[in-house]
Amino acid sequence: MISNGGTADAGKINETALPGLLNRRSFVLGSAAGIGALGLAGCVTSDGMSLAEAKLAYGPVPDEKFPIPAVDVSKVDPKYFRRTVRYDTNEAPGTIIVDPANYYVYRIEDDGNATRYGANVGRDGFRWSGDAYVGRKAEWPTWTPPKEMIRRQPEAAKYAGGMPGGLDNPLGARTLYLYQNGAYTLYTIYASSDPESIGNGVTSGCVGLLSQDMIHLYERTPVKTKVVVLPA
Repeated sequence: MISNGGTADAGKINETALPGLLNRRSFVLGSAAGIGALGLAGCVTSDGMSLAEAKLAYGPVPDEKFPIPAVDVSKVDPKYFRRTVRYDTNEAPGTIIVDPANYYVYRIEDDGNATRYGANVGRDGFRWSGDAYVGRKAEWPTWTPPKEMIRRQPEAAKYAGGMPGGLDNPLGARTLYLYQNGAYTLYTIYASSDPESIGNGVTSGCVGLLSQDMIHLYERTPVKTKVVVLPA
């Protein structure tokens, strides 16, 4: 069963932000995923990134199909930089836990640790909680706006057949598609190129990480990985 704080359309984009086309910060996706969140706790260690380290970790990625520019880390609260934290949970290593109330995504590691990433999450009224799994994953995926969005935003109709992957594509460089019981929930964890979106609720339930963080998570996340989304 799905616990959803509101209704939303897959691939919906903030309808006030379209003039130049798909503003990634206002990108919103959503609709569906199950109940079953666990009350888990994360505690920060003292080994967070310095600004100099962040500039390296979030530097340009020139070898991608579409070279990714450096993140302007001055626009990201340092508490959202990638770091290793203590995390007490019974979930197996490799599990992804989304904490929308605090704008974090955790990948459970061995020895009671987790890799923690800053995230953007669903805005008020569009948050959901539950258990899912990664049903498929893609690099530089195609994005297709739903019919409901096209009816509201006719300018999106030119992408009815799919928007090719690229830096302007709302799904970004990497996407993990969340499934339940063999069916796609319409929720994703995706790559965001907008540093100012991190630590904010801007979507209809999907979760965005900075592109460099998303690549880091994607490379260590096989299909069938369990995903737990905590209540907001």
